[in-house]
Amino acid sequence: MPYLRVLAGPSETELVPLKVNSEVPVNISSDAFEGCIAVFIKGLADAEGGKEDSDYFRKRSGVTWSIQVQGRFLREYTADDLLFGNVFDRPFKLPWGFGAALRFMNFIDPTLEHDLASRTKPWALSPLIATMPYFRHQRSPRGAPAPQFPPKDPLSDDVSQLRTSAGASLSPNGKLNGSPSKRRSYFANALRRQEVVFGPEDLITTDFCYDFLEFSHEGISLRLPGGISIDVMKYWDGQPVRFVCCERARKGERGEVPDTPWGRVLWCVVIEPADGDMPVHVQEKASVSGSDEDVD
Repeated sequence: MPYLRVLAGPSETELVPLKVNSEVPVNISSDAFEGCIAVFIKGLADAEGGKEDSDYFRKRSGVTWSIQVQGRFLREYTADDLLFGNVFDRPFKLPWGFGAALRFMNFIDPTLEHDLASRTKPWALSPLIATMPYFRHQRSPRGAPAPQFPPKDPLSDDVSQLRTSAGASLSPNGKLNGSPSKRRSYFANALRRQEVVFGPEDLITTDFCYDFLEFSHEGISLRLPGGISIDVMKYWDGQPVRFVCCERARKGERGEVPDTPWGRVLWCVVIEPADGDMPVHVQEKASVSGSDEDVD
């Protein structure tokens, strides 16, 4: 099996290698966003020398992967202007059970919109503020020292300093603060997202983390409720899997790709096969692990 490698950058074409589980972030800088990105994937040794595990998974139990970002948008965007999700280069074969996977994704994120059956460029995107499992915002002048990143302890929700464009507090009684589910439910409403504006003095930290993907030397499995498991490697044609934060294409304007809802990509994380196979000692480790499972 080939190694997987992870890259990150300010666009789909400006990417550098990222060491998974290393806690050494990749810095991102453009005229629209500045910040840094770290990625943690349980059980994955990548082609850039990343280790297979991290203290992150001992502190945030129940998840198997995490994409963490800290930074600030250098232009003003409403919370409704900013999308996060996946965009693909070309159509892919949809596996058996894909309908169940879509229902599961819509259950955990009702704001998700997608065209994964597209014959040109499949995509799945949601409003950033409504889809992130963990989201922290603080007012911070540009150039001020930023908190440690990745954080020593897993990120917790904090939207206590969010204000509407008119300057009003979104959560005067603290009802949204510290509750990802309440924050996500509140911002499922597009009008509420349009009331919030992010700019250069808003420092945002996010953690996109779940457990429905399981990584190992044998491959990648998609695990769904009800005991459904899909071997992703049987259907993946090797095209890059991109996680992007991007602008929403404005009404009356065409996206960067015709007939798509997104505009400029502001930051990007890519998972793709690396050139070459695993070193022999890694293959042997995977083989021994598989043999132990057979004996059990």
